[in-house]
Amino acid sequence: MSVKRVRYYLFLKDILALSLTAFGGPQAFLAMLLERMVKDRAYITEDELWELNALCNMLPGPSSTQLVSAIGFRVGGPNLAYLALLVWIIPATLIMTAAAALIYFLQENTPGALNFARFIQPMAIGFIIFAAQKTISKMVQTTEAMVLVLISTFIAFFYSSPFVFPVLLIIGGLSTSIKYKKQPKMEQDAPLRIQWANFYLWGGVLVFAAILGALTKYQPVILFENFYRNGSLIFGGGQVLVPYLYTEFVDFKNFLSSEEFLTGYAISQGIPGPTFSISSFVGALSMREYGLLGFLSGGLIAAAGIFLPGIFLIFFVIRFWDQLKVYRPIRAALEGINAVSCGMLIAAAYLLFEPLEANFINIFMILGAYSLLQFTKISSPWIILGGILLGIISNLLF
Repeated sequence: MSVKRVRYYLFLKDILALSLTAFGGPQAFLAMLLERMVKDRAYITEDELWELNALCNMLPGPSSTQLVSAIGFRVGGPNLAYLALLVWIIPATLIMTAAAALIYFLQENTPGALNFARFIQPMAIGFIIFAAQKTISKMVQTTEAMVLVLISTFIAFFYSSPFVFPVLLIIGGLSTSIKYKKQPKMEQDAPLRIQWANFYLWGGVLVFAAILGALTKYQPVILFENFYRNGSLIFGGGQVLVPYLYTEFVDFKNFLSSEEFLTGYAISQGIPGPTFSISSFVGALSMREYGLLGFLSGGLIAAAGIFLPGIFLIFFVIRFWDQLKVYRPIRAALEGINAVSCGMLIAAAYLLFEPLEANFINIFMILGAYSLLQFTKISSPWIILGGILLGIISNLLF
C-alpha cells in the first residue's frame, strides 16, 4: 500500500473516531481537531485550521461538517473530502433515525410513552437559551448588530413563515455590508479567478428539486427540497437550524408535534457528531406513514438535503478564498447575517416554550439545564441522560 493511501486511510480512521467521540458542541470539536489533526497527525497547520474554520463560519450550512470536508480537501482532494463527509455524518444520522423510529413505536404501542422525555423537553429549551447567549456574546459586538438582533427576533416571532428567514438574512447582510470601510484593507496578489462548477451544482440542485417537488408532490422529493433549502440558508451552526426546522415542520406543515421535536432536539444534544443530525430525526418522523422504510429513507434524505449544500459551497469557495477574503464588503456583511441568526435563535426559544405548560417543573428544568451548562463542566450527554433517568423514575413512582 502506498504512503499516500496509508495517510488517507489514517485520515478517515481519525474522522471516524471524531464522529463517535466529539461530544460538547463546536468548541470541544475544534479542540479535538487541533489535537488530532494538527498536533498528532500534522495534516494541516494550526493557522490553516483557524482560517478554514473562519471560512466555514462565513458560509451557510453545517460548519463542523464543512470543516471536516475542507480539511479532507486539503489533504487529498475532492474524493477524500466526500469520503470524510460520509464517515463523519453517518453515525449520528443513523442514531437519530433510529431514535425517531423508537419514539414513534413507543407512542403507538405504549400510551404515555413520551413521559420518559417529560423533563428533557423543557431542558432542550435551556440548551437553546444557552446556545443563544454564547452565540450572541461571540457574534454581536456593535450597537447596529444588537438592533438587528432585536428586529429579527420580533419579526421571526410574529411572522414565523419559513420564507421570512432568507429575506431577513439578506437584508441583515446588506445592512452591514455598507460599513465595509471599517474593515481593514488587505492586499490582493492576483486577479480573482472563480471556478463556477460547484456553484452551478449547488444552484442547479436547488432549482431542480424545487421544480420536481412542485410538479410531482412526491413526499420524499419535497422533503429533500425542504432540507436542501434550509441547508442553503443556515448561518451560525446547528443551534440556528432549530427555528428553521421548527417553523417549517412543526408550525407550518405539522409533520411533527412540538413534544416530538423537543425530544429529538434534546437527544441530538446528547450524541456525538454533527449537531445538524437533528434533521434526520425530523426527516424520519416526516416519513412515518411509509413504515420502517419511510423512517430510514426519511432520515437519509434529510441528511443528504441538509449537508449537501454546505459541501457544494465550501468546495466552490475554498478554491478562491484567499482572493475573495480581501473584499471588505464580504467580511462586513457577515456581521448582519450573524446578528439576524441570533435573533432567530431567541425567537426559537420562546416559540418552543409556548406549547409547554408554564408550570413550576418545566420552568425549573429549563433554568436547571441552563445553569448546569453555564456554571458547571458537566457535558451535554450527561445532562440529557440525567433528564431521561428523572423522567423514567417519576413515571414509575407517579
